[in-house]
Amino acid sequence: MNYVFDFGAVLVNWQPVAMLAEYFPQQADSPAHAGHLAHAVFGHADWHNFDRGVLTMDEVIARTSTRLGLDAQRFGALVRSIGQRLLPMQQSIEWLATLKARRDVGADVRLYFLSNMPVDYARVLEQTYDFVGWFDGGIFSGDVGAIKPESAIYQQLQQRHALVGQHTVFFDDLLGNVQAARALGWHAIHFHNAAQAQADLEELCA
Repeated sequence: MNYVFDFGAVLVNWQPVAMLAEYFPQQADSPAHAGHLAHAVFGHADWHNFDRGVLTMDEVIARTSTRLGLDAQRFGALVRSIGQRLLPMQQSIEWLATLKARRDVGADVRLYFLSNMPVDYARVLEQTYDFVGWFDGGIFSGDVGAIKPESAIYQQLQQRHALVGQHTVFFDDLLGNVQAARALGWHAIHFHNAAQAQADLEELCA
């Protein structure tokens, strides 16, 4: 079986609402306002183009701070800090380690990743965490110019590693990304936490 993992909010912490509340307490002075600001920053085409490697970090900082009227220096500090904020989620990494151990003793297990991740942050993860090296392969969006939920990025991973949809399970925290995987014939589980995802996987394989 092929197990394909997203990174943000699946294997590493990704808390955009909390970050914006920390850096911009006046604009994000309530959970609702913080959520709205997070969507305006990270749900916009400019951030998506940063994810796909079309915009540089400096460009997305300048464009976003101007568009939303945010202090450019403060917003730049937030954006530049994100790579160091993507800390491993302990239960998820323990689960990944269990799957790796099964593979390493000969079980039919292959591990892949598929993540919307700008190259700046992807390189930080690769250089910082050993678990990134546990995978048999994977794709960061910034390296290939495509992002989830576009079918092209799923197809690139599928073709690169000869994945068969019915033998592939994808885990992602965003329902749209899960639905895109299912549309290609993959099994996919909407990730909320490691315990829930493992339980859903057991049910799927029953």
